[in-house]
Amino acid sequence: MDITVLIPTFGRARKLARCLARLAHQDLDHSRFEVLVGVDGRDEANEPDDEAAQAVHALASTSAGAMRAVVHEFDHAGPGATRNRLARHARGRLLLLLNDDVLPETDLLSTHLKAHDDRRGRAAMILGAAPWVRPTEGEDTLFDRLVRETSMIFFYDRMHAAIDAGQAGPEHDWGYRHAWTLNLSLPRADFERVGGFDERLTFACYEDLEFARRVHDGGRVPVLYRPACIAHHDHRITPESYLARERVMGGAALQLAAAAPGCAAEIFGRDIASAEELAYSREFVKREQPLAERLRRSFGALAAVPAGSVDGPHSTVLLNALYEHHLPLKRWTWRAGLVEARERR
Repeated sequence: MDITVLIPTFGRARKLARCLARLAHQDLDHSRFEVLVGVDGRDEANEPDDEAAQAVHALASTSAGAMRAVVHEFDHAGPGATRNRLARHARGRLLLLLNDDVLPETDLLSTHLKAHDDRRGRAAMILGAAPWVRPTEGEDTLFDRLVRETSMIFFYDRMHAAIDAGQAGPEHDWGYRHAWTLNLSLPRADFERVGGFDERLTFACYEDLEFARRVHDGGRVPVLYRPACIAHHDHRITPESYLARERVMGGAALQLAAAAPGCAAEIFGRDIASAEELAYSREFVKREQPLAERLRRSFGALAAVPAGSVDGPHSTVLLNALYEHHLPLKRWTWRAGLVEARERR
């Protein structure tokens, strides 16, 4: 079998069903791939996420079983651990790591497969494109546009700029910090070589970079970008959810520093778990809180501004200015999450 698709999920049965429906209509023969879905834990009432299982079974019945899709239910342990558990059942020579909230193009699997086959046995992590799904006309806001067109979440905009400027070609190694697991494939042998994801990292942030750093192995397995491998990202971000994510990332950074200090030092450029760094973070959060509160109000207001309000020849400049304007708030929120995680410990 050529490809095993690994999808961790919880509580997003509707989006999962849409993702699976797209996978059921791939142009790659169904005998050449399988889809393994891992339900990561139980809800607050300790009930299993039956809707995820039902989504898989409903799809199997409507597609006449043409696509092999199997659901496994696990105790909650995070997306990395869920992918590890799924990988033990994998039969494909390649693993494709997808989020449950992506909408694959019909040729997603065949383009990933071609990207690896073109390497003629030389291993690589293949990063596919993940353009954000646009809200319906009339609901698209300036904040949505910032998420799509700047580096607020991912760095696709910078990658495309480098490609357009002739600074990066198809064989450019983007490094492990670009190995985002919402649309990433690699040889199963390399997944197994490093032992999969570090299960001490339970948050859905940094666990992918730590894993990719070990696979990358100083460039032995490069991260190559293939824009033709497209899975649209059906996940609308709001100002509130964006800042909540940054707070979680601050706490997850402390977890990363404890589990993989070398990786954390490379990513952050310092020892964020040191007494000095934590003392600085506490003082920073206290000192800059008034500014953060003011910025939060103006940041939140972007969700009420129509996306086309900055259309014109200077739109890129204006969007970049808004991006730069939000960075102090982003940094404050991240440090606040770091301090809160430290205090909980």
